[in-house]
Amino acid sequence: MNDIDIWLITIMVFLPTAGALLLALMPARSEHIKQVSLLITALTFVVTILVAGRFDLSNSEMQMVFRFPWIKSFNIEYYMGIDGISLPLVILTSFLSMLSMLASWKITPNIKGYCILFLLLETGMLGVFVSLDFFLFYVFWEVMLLPMYFLIGIWGGGRREYSALKFFLYTLLGSVLILVAMLMFFYASDATLLEPETIAKLGIPENVKHTFDILALQQLGQLESGSPFGSNLQLIAFVLLFIGFAIKVPVFPFHTWLPDAHVDAPTPISMILAGVLLKMGGYGIIRIAYPICPEGAYYFAAPLALLGVWSILYGAFAAMAQTDFKRLVAYSSVSHMGYVLLGIAAWGATADGWTPETWKMGMNGAMFQMIAHGISSAGMFFIVGVAYDRVHHRDLNQFGGLAARLPVYSGLAFGIFFAGLGLPGLCGFIGEVFVVLGAYGYSKLFGILAAAAVILTAGYILWTIQRVFLGAEYRGPHEDNLYPLEVREIACAVPLLILAVVLGVYPDALLMYMQPSVDLLVDNLAEFSERATQLVAEK
Repeated sequence: MNDIDIWLITIMVFLPTAGALLLALMPARSEHIKQVSLLITALTFVVTILVAGRFDLSNSEMQMVFRFPWIKSFNIEYYMGIDGISLPLVILTSFLSMLSMLASWKITPNIKGYCILFLLLETGMLGVFVSLDFFLFYVFWEVMLLPMYFLIGIWGGGRREYSALKFFLYTLLGSVLILVAMLMFFYASDATLLEPETIAKLGIPENVKHTFDILALQQLGQLESGSPFGSNLQLIAFVLLFIGFAIKVPVFPFHTWLPDAHVDAPTPISMILAGVLLKMGGYGIIRIAYPICPEGAYYFAAPLALLGVWSILYGAFAAMAQTDFKRLVAYSSVSHMGYVLLGIAAWGATADGWTPETWKMGMNGAMFQMIAHGISSAGMFFIVGVAYDRVHHRDLNQFGGLAARLPVYSGLAFGIFFAGLGLPGLCGFIGEVFVVLGAYGYSKLFGILAAAAVILTAGYILWTIQRVFLGAEYRGPHEDNLYPLEVREIACAVPLLILAVVLGVYPDALLMYMQPSVDLLVDNLAEFSERATQLVAEK
């Protein structure tokens, strides 16, 4: 436990909350609320970079770990740490929060309330990715729910109250399922079953039996001598956890809240929703559902992989059918996040061609896809928002010829949309290829279908580019309002495009952080495969 690590991670998580408290003391009509909010998000991003600078690339295990008693009677702790799975998501969160706050400059009604809720949302998102106590994880998971509800319901457009309520109810349902699973683990856990060296390594307090320690629960779930979480508990808990996290991903058929939330959310909140909140579901599956319930994960591998493939295809076809620019991008997120689920689920020791190495490729692809999609989807929603600010509509049938009127904007849009398409040399390509290769080792059919879906993605992306940017010069609604990009708007879009190119050309910039931790997770679960195969055969 290092004091510098404690302060860095704590400041990183709670600096936005401190900023929200500062804003609460400022006059509601102050001209500096947006500037202070942007400064807070920028400082938070700087702190995440400092955390990354202290990260040991050669260490695949949890780093910068610290724990302090919080609610002693239930062994609940202020327990945090970071590894190669959580660090990229932390950096992505702070980076997109900073850009989204910059994109919020034109939001005018009750800007003080907006910025306070935005900063509280950032604390909730960051806290989820660094919490190692399940109870603390759940608290941060819930913290981000209310700010997002109000940000959509108050500052959104169209049917904002309906969309905000739908988001709230879906997410709350998932939260209840996660809570039930968490309590099942707590009361079934027995930390005394762990080896003394494991207890010492994790820093578990003496004589603790029931625990919310995520790392200890992972060890208990994978015990070779027999997990205290019996087969039935693992199967039931895994289903509860998966549904809870799949709602956030979102996976078909739990996705229906997403298009409405995106369409009615303001542009900066759509950027956060697609860029970060969807990744929280994938992170929960990787960090909690799979390691703690390996038997359940192995048992349901085929249905989950099928859901991943179906989400890829369904999202792509649904996107092709849209005439609303923003709804099209929303359904593209369903398709792209399907790759994440497929890469995670491609675990089958009895499948022809499956090896731990193919699963490592799928899991690393899933992690890479989450980061890549966070970049490209946030960029695509920003591009849609810029067009809407000028012409005040999102009807694809009324666009056309924007490239002739807004060449800089169109050039940035081409690059960001091609990143979402998965064009080689851009970030979307790497994750999708790794997932397809990993899925092919699990099921040739699933691998072929996932690869073929790239054609559908190219179809709706290219068709969108044709309808919005190409053709005769724009002569639609508010054509006189097509002013060039502002410096602020360029500052939002250019970093996203640069990052998409850097990760596409040099993927090791990301893989060198995440791969050791992902490989360690796969190795631990692969050791479970032989026993899991026997258990599944018995069932």
